[in-house]
Amino acid sequence: MVALTLKTSNRAQPNFLEFPWSTPLEQWPDELAVRLPRGRHRHVVRFINHEGTFFAFKEISPELAHKEFELLEFLKEEGLPVVDLVGVADTRTNADGEELDAILITEHLQYSLPYLYLFAGPGSDGLHVKLVDALAVLLCRIHLVGFFWGDCSLGNALFRRDAGALVAYLVDTETGATEDRLTDGQRGHDLDIAVDNIAGGLYELEALGKLPADVDPIDVVDSLRVRYHELWNELTRTDELNGDELYRIAERLGRLNELGFDTAEMEIRQDEDGRRQVRFRPVVVEEGHHRRELQRLTGIEAQENQARRLLRALHGYGAWLASEPGGSELPEAIVAYRWLTERYQPTVASIPPEMTAKLDEPEFYVQVIEHLWYLSEDLGHDFGLVNATNDYIDNVLSALPEEEAVIVTDESGMPEGA
Repeated sequence: MVALTLKTSNRAQPNFLEFPWSTPLEQWPDELAVRLPRGRHRHVVRFINHEGTFFAFKEISPELAHKEFELLEFLKEEGLPVVDLVGVADTRTNADGEELDAILITEHLQYSLPYLYLFAGPGSDGLHVKLVDALAVLLCRIHLVGFFWGDCSLGNALFRRDAGALVAYLVDTETGATEDRLTDGQRGHDLDIAVDNIAGGLYELEALGKLPADVDPIDVVDSLRVRYHELWNELTRTDELNGDELYRIAERLGRLNELGFDTAEMEIRQDEDGRRQVRFRPVVVEEGHHRRELQRLTGIEAQENQARRLLRALHGYGAWLASEPGGSELPEAIVAYRWLTERYQPTVASIPPEMTAKLDEPEFYVQVIEHLWYLSEDLGHDFGLVNATNDYIDNVLSALPEEEAVIVTDESGMPEGA
């Protein structure tokens, strides 16, 4: 007899009753299974194509199956990147009545690849740097919610491109545990396990001749340690903001950007005294992502670094609007429209006609918000965007040369007056 318990969801649940549950998973007919990129597992794992959807079936003890189900459910509820749960099949017996292990069922993560494949696969030059950062993000995020992984390895994480970002997904939690808050010692131990496991996997690739010559396993894991600690220290800093300190959000975002991380989400919480705390969800993005995202949201065409700064300003403004008394989180399209009409367009419209050839509009706005930050930092409160714009025009822009079309006077390539 098989008791099949499926996680409740809004979509119709698959009907798995026709599968040979009384047979060990490794003996299931080959026509049921498909070959998909995967890491290495200590248990039998097979991918099953059921009515056009791929599922991962993992055969483990009933205790581990239910424990892993609960841990994946916890992480999913916390909004962390994990595979989607389907169910657990337990109380399985074979034809002779002997007990079989349970089977944990998850939905295959589409367009995902294991770390192992990405290091050794085609087109992987330099990709290991972004993968290390994505894994550092995952470790920090699970540690922030009190989850001890206990077995971070090449086989237990998958990676997927997500709108230009590279996101690491946790796919195996059987060694995990939850606490209200992890101690520094627990976090350090989890990071040590990750370093040892990943180094071992990379040395195995190296022995097989599948690791790119320019990738040193020690450099990779040393980088993971450094990136984890840099990101953890930035994420766990608590900034308390007054109602007139919008510029400090840009400051925090700037520090994350300087570390090489972008921000997918921001949250600003306000207490009864009006003090606000900022929290961020970091991601790792590919080159060109910011430019494409800015154009999608606002129609503004900018260079990549300009777009990064402008998106930082847009997202900061959206978080600030949500934190205002009576405010709430707004749809992305509404935030983009309000930032465009309330901040960006009035600012660039203030450029005097005789100075429009000095800087293009995206660069002008970026320079103004940098100018605003310095002025606000000196004063200890927000100087105001309009005031900063006027000050920048009077004291900085007016002295800049025209750059829209630099005219040269001879073959040396030097502009007039140089």
